[in-house]
Amino acid sequence: MEQTTTAAPSFHHRLAITGMSCAGCVAAVETALRSAPGVAEAQVNFADRTAQITANVPAETLIQAVRAAGYDAAELRDEASAEAEREAAEQAHYRRLIRNTVVAGALAAPLMAAEMAGWLPALATPNGQMFWIAAGLLTLAAMVYSGGHFFTGAWRQFRHHNANMDTLIALGTGSAWVYSMLVALFPSSVPSLAQHAYFEAAVTIIALVNLGSALESRARGKTSAAIRRLLGLQPKTARLVEGDQERDVPITTLGVGALIRVRPGEKIPVDGAIVAGQSTVDEAMLTGEPLPVVKQASDPVTGGTVNQTGSFVFRATRVGADTVLAHIIASVRQAQNSKPPIGRLADRVAAIFVPSVLIVAVLTALAWFNFGPEPRAGFMLVTTLTVLIIACPCALGLATPISIMVGVGKAAEYGILIRDGAALQRTGQLTTIVLDKTGTVTTGRPTVTAVLAAPGFDEAEVFRLAAGLEAGSEHPLARAILDAAHERGLAIPAVERFAAIAGHGASGVVEGRALLAGNRRLLEEQGIDAAPLRADAERLAAQGQTPVFVAVDGQPAGILAIADPLKPDSIAAIARLRELGLQVALLTGDHAATARAIAEQVGIETVFAEVLPTAKAEVIAGLQAEGAVVGMVGDGINDAPALARADVGLAMGTGTDIAIESAGITLARGSLHGIADAIAISRATLGNIRQNLVGAFLYNTLGIPLAAGALYPATGLLLDPMLAGAAMALSSFTVVSNANRLRGFRPQEKSS
Repeated sequence: MEQTTTAAPSFHHRLAITGMSCAGCVAAVETALRSAPGVAEAQVNFADRTAQITANVPAETLIQAVRAAGYDAAELRDEASAEAEREAAEQAHYRRLIRNTVVAGALAAPLMAAEMAGWLPALATPNGQMFWIAAGLLTLAAMVYSGGHFFTGAWRQFRHHNANMDTLIALGTGSAWVYSMLVALFPSSVPSLAQHAYFEAAVTIIALVNLGSALESRARGKTSAAIRRLLGLQPKTARLVEGDQERDVPITTLGVGALIRVRPGEKIPVDGAIVAGQSTVDEAMLTGEPLPVVKQASDPVTGGTVNQTGSFVFRATRVGADTVLAHIIASVRQAQNSKPPIGRLADRVAAIFVPSVLIVAVLTALAWFNFGPEPRAGFMLVTTLTVLIIACPCALGLATPISIMVGVGKAAEYGILIRDGAALQRTGQLTTIVLDKTGTVTTGRPTVTAVLAAPGFDEAEVFRLAAGLEAGSEHPLARAILDAAHERGLAIPAVERFAAIAGHGASGVVEGRALLAGNRRLLEEQGIDAAPLRADAERLAAQGQTPVFVAVDGQPAGILAIADPLKPDSIAAIARLRELGLQVALLTGDHAATARAIAEQVGIETVFAEVLPTAKAEVIAGLQAEGAVVGMVGDGINDAPALARADVGLAMGTGTDIAIESAGITLARGSLHGIADAIAISRATLGNIRQNLVGAFLYNTLGIPLAAGALYPATGLLLDPMLAGAAMALSSFTVVSNANRLRGFRPQEKSS
């Protein structure tokens, strides 16, 4: 007898990683996590020092894997407390770096000033030797206090057969101090030209690196502003209604079904539906839509939005991690931790960067020692030290994740939820946008505008029977027919043997009569001649109305004309897309004439009409085969295959969960302006990443040869180690500051 095994469920873990100092550390931690048993995927974000892991093992197993690689980790669970802890840790880290800078700088500044003024004694004199030995001991104390973490980090990496930025700094400054102390203790053992101490260089470099890290930490803290803002939307307490009593309780104690009162000006604590009262609700922080929304009994409300004018009681339907706000925060966090394809090159380079720099440093030392001028030992030390200091790969490691964090946060401000970095990058490369019609270009709330009966049938009877049939359907057009029937006070008969026919319509039996309702193709496939209705159908379709054909007992009985009005901003939003250089197409299962009429109203030239749900993905594939990079925009279950097939799927947040799950980007406010905003933000983010990467690569490409002494044969100039330290410190700060420019970016939205 065969036994079946089921795979262990996968969990998403988020860890805070400590001990990472450069991009090489990212590669080491990711390798350690991915090598752990049960891990499906692991991504480490150097910008906020976290790791996102999908695995079927507990977090403790992952923490042990990180520790085995020479780093430390802790699990992050509750988003609000985790963000608060991370911010507190970042502040403490910043203060510690400033202290380190001040202590090292307090010794470095007078030493440098005295050196430049020529006040320091020569090493060869007895007083000079004592002075430099004392200076060396003071320097050692400053290096231990202000730079001890570099040496302990380098030792930890050495024990685990790794190397990182700490290795470079520890080797550079440590070599400078050891050489200087040997010269101070035994000055006669080296030629007179080599009798020079580099204590001030070692301690100055320690001060500059700490200062650069502090500036980077301060600037990096601004990148998580979007997450902090989202977390700040949720209140800490809710007013629970229990019979005649009301009391404030922590929202963590709320359960599904709880009755909660919201007063004017208060934030709605969790998701639910109003049971009593009415009000207007400001949903701008979640959707980007500035106008408040009227809410009354049975209307849904979303946690984090702000009640304005009235008071109401609602029943909680989603709490905790299930709320819309919690999902948005998780989505933003996941996207911020993901890596776009453009960032993988930097990861590959960073993984081998530090070992390569060590090799270059050894070659530099050998070249100067064997072929350099006197004092060879001095030149060898200075150039090797400068190579080790200037080659820090921090800027390279920050170039991509810091921009992704800011770009994804900026998109969230505009109600654009980006699933991952790949979707963010691909959105900026789109050449063609394909729009579904119903619920995307139009409001998705169609209404019946006319009922036309064929000869021998009564309009009211046709309408009543059609409403009875459509009572079994969940299609938006069916809902429009039922709403119109209720408004006219019609008694809707029951339907038997109802069957939905995908892409065509529905069939069933109403009051003993066989009914069909749908498009012309449905009637023709059932052998019913729709010719008597064709002229009216074409006239209605030319006006942008959808004709629903009705057949009774095998005879064409009439047409229900249904119009789905355009969204107020569709015309302006589509004009923005064309201004961005995109080809725009309309894709719908609706009648061809109706689709063309809608397309003409909004300024779309390419139309794919009467397309079955199963064929929508084929249309996308056809465009891709022609070389187009396609973004598909939709909101319904029938759009899911096309959304998944497109290079980027963009789902309207007002649509179905299946459509949203199939898409890489969700437009929370349901406006087509969100597409243009997403493309503009993507292009700005990609441009920012390219600037960072070019700057980081250029810095190291030019800096390392200069540090090794490439200009010396022609000019006699060498790069000072302290200047190298300053340049290294500023490179990371420059990258972070450049990424933060995105926080002020505003997509140009034109009013409709």
